[in-house]
Amino acid sequence: MLFDQVHLVVCACAISIALLVYAKLRPVVAARKSRGISPVSRRETKVGIQHAGRIDPCLKQVEELKPVPYRPFRWGDYHVTMGIRSIGFESWIEVDDQLAHFHRIRVHRVNLRGPKLVMALPPSDIVKVDGRAAAAELVEELAEFLSRRYPKIYSVERHAPGSGGLYNEGRIRTITMIPVNATYDLEEEDPMTVAGLLIQDDIALVLEGSRNDGVYYIRAGAIILPGFWRLEDKIGMSLDDIHFSGNVPQYQQKLRTSMNRFMQRLAPEKLIQRNNYHFAVVKDPASPGGPFDPLDPTEIGWAETMVGKEELFQAGTGLGAQDDSSPPSAPKTAGGHELFDVKPVNVTLRQERQTLRRLPKTGAIVFTVRTYVEPVTELVKEIGVPGRMASAIRSWPEDVAEYKSRDRFAAQILPYLDEHHQKQVGDGLLGADEKPQTDYPY
Repeated sequence: MLFDQVHLVVCACAISIALLVYAKLRPVVAARKSRGISPVSRRETKVGIQHAGRIDPCLKQVEELKPVPYRPFRWGDYHVTMGIRSIGFESWIEVDDQLAHFHRIRVHRVNLRGPKLVMALPPSDIVKVDGRAAAAELVEELAEFLSRRYPKIYSVERHAPGSGGLYNEGRIRTITMIPVNATYDLEEEDPMTVAGLLIQDDIALVLEGSRNDGVYYIRAGAIILPGFWRLEDKIGMSLDDIHFSGNVPQYQQKLRTSMNRFMQRLAPEKLIQRNNYHFAVVKDPASPGGPFDPLDPTEIGWAETMVGKEELFQAGTGLGAQDDSSPPSAPKTAGGHELFDVKPVNVTLRQERQTLRRLPKTGAIVFTVRTYVEPVTELVKEIGVPGRMASAIRSWPEDVAEYKSRDRFAAQILPYLDEHHQKQVGDGLLGADEKPQTDYPY
């Protein structure tokens, strides 16, 4: 799944279908060393963020930046749309007070599974542009943006003026994440790995094929907290093939043409955002053995409760994908998924804020996805949210419901949401038939 189906293509257009400072935490040397990639030529041209002019700095400390409370679900009927909107370049990457927590998990997973999570392909007959060159361009763009947008959180060391940096300030040599005391060398370390550790987002780079026919391929990525898909299964594939192999609902009928047209027309000066969501069941931390990964009890890195062990994952069936470790006699839901006890406290809303933009030199399209995981038991405290959430779940067409594995949680969660909605009505917080409207995706 790209973004939702696979974190990354689906970002562009598939249906609405990822605190304690961990001081001096560094990845193992093997995971962060340059992989023998020859340096990319560094032309003294304007970098992409200069299309937007100077970036206004956010002068807050990281602990002052709270996660944006996205709520990307609506009352009423479900509609299959690309759901995109233009945003300013200052909103490209959002940083919040969970940065250290995310960095700790991301470093941990890179140390454990780095070559499977971070990849960049060389040129080929199908795609002439080097995925490693696109990764090198991306990490420079990120370093320029982050150090200008969040100067209290990221600092840089530069070469002398005239060496290719933004506004003639000198090309960036190193960037430091101040809250976690981690410094990365843009010249010596693998650019795709560095890009993936600098921010809370996963990243994928797609490039148009050599025939210039509007077909795009995944050529590089740092997909570190995907939840339920693996870069190793998708790297090198075209976006069409990813959607078809992943059984993305209504892709062929309603999304394929508009997506391909959108990708070809996306200009470097444009920045696009979309949001999506689904629900996930996580292991009860109080159950025997505790969470699957003590560093990641909400399973933001890998949704093992929903999709089984990462190394046994079977790609292609959405959130219903499972390893084959459960016995044939294990009880199943009506949709054929393994049946397990679901309590509201173990259900989370997993939502994604996705952005798309084109890099000006290599022409690669950058997909970023920031994943938010929030307990349903906390969301029901917000006025209007439990009723709106229940309405959204009920509105899914059957193919979307199957893709999102509704049968694994709906029987337990819908009554819980209805109960809290009625309580808000009874407490006078909502009218009996009131459906508070919000400015999507909030």
